[in-house]
Amino acid sequence: MSDFYPYFRRMTMTQSVTPPQQIRKQRGEKSRAQPDIRPAGVTWRQGKMAALRCLTLGPAAAALLRAQPGGAGAGAAAGRRWVRALRRSPVRVLPPRKEQRAAAPAGREPAEPKGARLWPAPEKSPAGQELRFEKAEPGDRRLGKVVTIAKSKKFRDQHGKILLEGQRLIKDALDAGAVPQTLFFSTVGHLKELPEEKLKKTTLVKVKFEDIKNWSDLITPQGLIGIFSRPDHTKMTYPAVQQQNWLPLSLICDNLRDPGNLGTILRSAAGAGCSKVLLTKGCVDPWEPKVLRAGMGAHFRLPIIANLEWESISNYLPTDTQVYVADSRDPRTQDKMEDGSGKASSYGWVSRPHNLKAPIGREDLAFDSESEEEEQGTDEAWFPELDTQCYHENWTRAPAAAVVIGGETHGLSTEALRLAESTGGKRLIIPVVPGVDSLNSAMAASILLFEGKRQLQLREKQESKGQKFPALG
Repeated sequence: MSDFYPYFRRMTMTQSVTPPQQIRKQRGEKSRAQPDIRPAGVTWRQGKMAALRCLTLGPAAAALLRAQPGGAGAGAAAGRRWVRALRRSPVRVLPPRKEQRAAAPAGREPAEPKGARLWPAPEKSPAGQELRFEKAEPGDRRLGKVVTIAKSKKFRDQHGKILLEGQRLIKDALDAGAVPQTLFFSTVGHLKELPEEKLKKTTLVKVKFEDIKNWSDLITPQGLIGIFSRPDHTKMTYPAVQQQNWLPLSLICDNLRDPGNLGTILRSAAGAGCSKVLLTKGCVDPWEPKVLRAGMGAHFRLPIIANLEWESISNYLPTDTQVYVADSRDPRTQDKMEDGSGKASSYGWVSRPHNLKAPIGREDLAFDSESEEEEQGTDEAWFPELDTQCYHENWTRAPAAAVVIGGETHGLSTEALRLAESTGGKRLIIPVVPGVDSLNSAMAASILLFEGKRQLQLREKQESKGQKFPALG
């Protein structure tokens, strides 16, 4: 057995383990007798495997082989068993997670052994709460599918879901009690800025910022998109400071079709302290993404009731509410404009005679002899007569007031004029320089609402001092 180790040394120092006789045969050389230094009973395959083990494990394996009794075959077999034993790694059997929690002390999470966790650790908030989220795999189309569907009004009406984008808008929605369903984010830092206790039942999905940028309507997206249940104004919790500054002043939107104008109007209504906003059928959906961006969180600061019939408007107004309508026609300048153009102004917040929605005189209609009486009765029924007054004159004497603002294209409907007439309201005009186009609906609504706020605050101040509220104008 002592002659076996030099044979291993010689085999490990050669470049190839091919027998010299085969090499010479391949080269075409004549074979020459070489002394066979292998110990008796050792085949060429056994010697090659033993040489490889010595090359891998070092002299320690050779020493082990030399020390084995029973010949070279027994030493080689022992070496193979020793190598297989080294390749095995101990397996640690862990009990189920439920058993670990049951065995752990109360109120303490069981410690996991090193290397036992097979998934990434969830991110933890500064308060110590855990928010578990899933990471979108390549090819995940959930974000694109949800964003595309949520932009459809039909989907929002059928499934009762809305899309919110941006950290501030989502935070305002969570604070007001809106229910989140799915939240897509690009970095975990976005979640730490939100109230974590309201995200426990929300599906959180981490996506790449490039994916959010591709589906976002913003030029500079913030990397946060949320799908919420459509809010119900009866279940919302509006900010306390907002409720403390609510005034007996309501806003009614009629035929507002522009999303940017409606969002600006809602923002002005929240800033002026309106108690509610009513939207009739024909207005743009207030939960459209463009309206939400223009509103800057106003949707979650005051009740917004949409898709109402004119017959039910009075049910949402306080008792003894006086309704006023915004009108772009100034009686002091109307005659001059008619003299110059031959017709009344055809633009503004109230549609003109060709749309049959504004009061017109008999001289503006061409009657024939057969239908004159019939047209007279129809004219009186369609177009109520309302007095006009400037916006800065006192129009908040009643316990509560409401302002109706119409769209620039379709203007006020006949039902709005009838409602104002039934409550003793008037037309409110904002004088402008003759020849200048009227203000758009958003600017007109802002002026009227903040003027109403000024008058109501002045009246409250006078009443607190025991003085009579003076008539303005």
